[in-house]
Amino acid sequence: METAQFRLHADIEERHWWFVARRMIIRDLLAATVPPGDGRLVVDIGCGTGANLASLVGDYRCLGADCSPEAIELARQRFPAVEFRVGQAPEVIGDTWPEVRAVLLMDVLEHVADDHRMFASIWRAAPKGCVFLVTVPADPRLWSPHDEAFGHFRRYTAEQLIDLWRGRSAETLLLSHFNSRLLPLICLARWLARVRGRAAGQAGTDFRMPSGWLNILLTRVFYGERRRLLAVLLGRRRRGYRAGASLVGLLRKSSDSNKD
Repeated sequence: METAQFRLHADIEERHWWFVARRMIIRDLLAATVPPGDGRLVVDIGCGTGANLASLVGDYRCLGADCSPEAIELARQRFPAVEFRVGQAPEVIGDTWPEVRAVLLMDVLEHVADDHRMFASIWRAAPKGCVFLVTVPADPRLWSPHDEAFGHFRRYTAEQLIDLWRGRSAETLLLSHFNSRLLPLICLARWLARVRGRAAGQAGTDFRMPSGWLNILLTRVFYGERRRLLAVLLGRRRRGYRAGASLVGLLRKSSDSNKD
């Protein structure tokens, strides 16, 4: 990501429906897996400008890391009560790893050329029992100028996401598409962007603030997906969403072997 995209995130991520609803969904999934309290440490790798992690303060101990000094500077300015570090994971977490109860990788891996190598290195560093919550953009057919502006290397299929932890000592708790209810509108927006050769939003992306009432409506529609996702996570439903603009994976490391 470039400075323009980080500044856009900092400007809208506390208000824009996509950021707000995704953040609430992730918070609910995390709480159902790692109950808040007792100083449990959550690490957000690729934390960007910090709003996702800051929303968890009060329920967890929080540590954010990003390789972008610009992003971390914006995060520190906006959320001074949260600890943020500049550097590459897993090294930047250092001696704190044994305390980590959950790792967030929220729309990070698509920015990395060798996503398997990055995921493997973080997985090896995490302690046994650590929960990983991973989100990525889904469906290569949705590729558009928005992805190019953000420096994405790929959009994922479910199989591509599973491949990141296939063969490791991982208990998959949830794997589902999400941002599914609004998928027809997203498909239309991405098709129009491909036809025009540019995205319709700010900084070369699809992001722009809608009107107040529309922003509230879109937030409610997207956040409403949490019911099905939680039902799958808690064993009350077999399947999540079969299609969507994003994928979410929730898994637990069941071995502390460095080979895993």
